[in-house]
Amino acid sequence: MIEALNFGFVQKALIAGAISSIVLSIIGVYVVLKKMSFIGDGIAHSAFGGVALGLLLHMNVSVAAIVFAWVVAMLIGISKKNGRTSEDALIGIFFAFTMALGVIFIGMNKSYNADIFGYLFGDILAVTAADIVVISVVGVIALVTVAVLFKELLFFVFDEEAAKVSGIPVDFIYFTLLTLISITVVASIKIVGIILVAAFLIVPASAALLLTKDFKKVMIFSVIIGLVATLSGFVISYVFDIASGATIVVTVTFIFALCMLYNRIKR
Repeated sequence: MIEALNFGFVQKALIAGAISSIVLSIIGVYVVLKKMSFIGDGIAHSAFGGVALGLLLHMNVSVAAIVFAWVVAMLIGISKKNGRTSEDALIGIFFAFTMALGVIFIGMNKSYNADIFGYLFGDILAVTAADIVVISVVGVIALVTVAVLFKELLFFVFDEEAAKVSGIPVDFIYFTLLTLISITVVASIKIVGIILVAAFLIVPASAALLLTKDFKKVMIFSVIIGLVATLSGFVISYVFDIASGATIVVTVTFIFALCMLYNRIKR
């Protein structure tokens, strides 16, 4: 495995995996605490329509998927704020609609493109320099936003009503969080795939919450768990020549199980 580090595609895979795991692990803490796990899954799957559209139009697939998923996230948020339909129902509706659009776009694309399988199930070894640029830009935007709005996001996640009374623009914070979820999830689909990326958003944060209730420590533990799972999962998948995205998710789930065991013994 040490010799493999000399290969450019392995270096790109490790860089992309590390950046994605850090950003997803941080955003995931807010998602889990705010109980928005289902919306993360819905946004991830809505990216399928954007991927298919990008392939059809021969444009940058990552950018197309990010824009597409962001629009879907905004529509879900606007529909929730201005309608009587529950958020879960809206997510289910948009989930089905965007997946159906993806199937239509693939059918319209007469030239077969195997890239779609990489986006569905993840192919970390296929990460390109352009993918790293997209992931890095999205990562910087997400981390800067979290740093600037740290107190507002924290207040919003723990007590939305109190945040509103205190003068915090909760609608703005809500749509900002939806934006962060959509861009970080979609930017990372090349790592673990559309089908599994939502799990990687949720599991590290859930595992960290089993270890501590201190918010800052939860953030740190979530990042550590995400990094360990990504790097060790990648090594395992490379050595045994098995699917990288699935291996990473299985690894982080195994770590979650160990955290559950630790929490039970501690109690």
